[in-house]
Amino acid sequence: MLTLILVTFTAFVVVLYSTPALIKVAVLKRLIDAPVEERKIHKRSVPTIGGIIIYAGTLFAYTLWFNIDDSVGMDSMQVTLREFKLIIATSLLLFFVGVKDDIIGTAPVKKLFAHILVALILVLIGDIRITSLHGIFGVYEIPQWGSVFLSIFTYVVVVNSLNLIDGVDGLAAGVGLISSCAFGVWFICADQYPYAALSFALAGALSGFLIFNFSPAKIFMGDSGSLVIGMFLCVLAIKLIEYPVHALDSFWVHVSKPVFAVSALAYPLLDTLRIFIIRALKGQSPFTADRNHIHHKLIDCGYSHAKTSVFIYIYSLISIGASLVTYYFNQPTLSLLLVVGSGLLFLGLVLRLNTSGRKLKTKEHNSR
Repeated sequence: MLTLILVTFTAFVVVLYSTPALIKVAVLKRLIDAPVEERKIHKRSVPTIGGIIIYAGTLFAYTLWFNIDDSVGMDSMQVTLREFKLIIATSLLLFFVGVKDDIIGTAPVKKLFAHILVALILVLIGDIRITSLHGIFGVYEIPQWGSVFLSIFTYVVVVNSLNLIDGVDGLAAGVGLISSCAFGVWFICADQYPYAALSFALAGALSGFLIFNFSPAKIFMGDSGSLVIGMFLCVLAIKLIEYPVHALDSFWVHVSKPVFAVSALAYPLLDTLRIFIIRALKGQSPFTADRNHIHHKLIDCGYSHAKTSVFIYIYSLISIGASLVTYYFNQPTLSLLLVVGSGLLFLGLVLRLNTSGRKLKTKEHNSR
């Protein structure tokens, strides 16, 4: 446990004390996001390469303090080491794709190719994949071809979902912090300290970054941050789902692992699903940029960046809490429907607020 505290604290301090220098360099080198597009909701130029320090802080803290061979048996040590070698290698690939996109831009098709390549490496070489739905919709074991396809699809969706919600000050960093803490606590309870350490290294880095990223943001994480964070969280989610049930204590045995993993990523997944459906109905590419995200709707209702982010933080916590309450149901499908239902209620509230906000603006305009 002391190691986990050191990992978290180190990542936090590295990001906290390095970010101001990174901001100065970004401003001097003009590595900033200028609000020239109509869909932009920021009215000032802000550095966009914060992902560099998030990634550096996470890896530095993890590799400095955590020794895999001290926390796992000899039988599983080689497997764990191979997994982490591949995680670092693939995260480096996504990191440089993100840096290129932050500085000079990258075509969506090229980014998608990088996501699929990373997914193929992790699934086919690292064997980090979903093999069972643990009773959701009555599905347990999945055929290998289905497992490979579902896992690759999951990687692409989760990585892109974190990237898509990075549109409001502090939103992606805060949601990523909540998700990584949720995964970290779960892995501690499961005595899986290698992945608990990775979770809290990421949480520590995001905590330090959030000080500068919360409204009014002094720096954005950019794709270099959101892509890597999405990949880390996806790996953590899959490892959680695949953890043997018999190795869990009496409480966690009755909490559906897939439902808990989905609840920890509820907002990014909900928003991505909604956006892709809207764009498909309009005949647009799913990667077309627009202002249809839920956080955009909240901003349009008159909420500030800070209130919008906090509102979504609260929803993320409620979603995780809903997955724990399902301990009493012992029905995976019902548990998933409860979490999804809470998301739909949240979405309905947002749409109602958005409609009310538009009516109020129209009324004020007509009264002038």
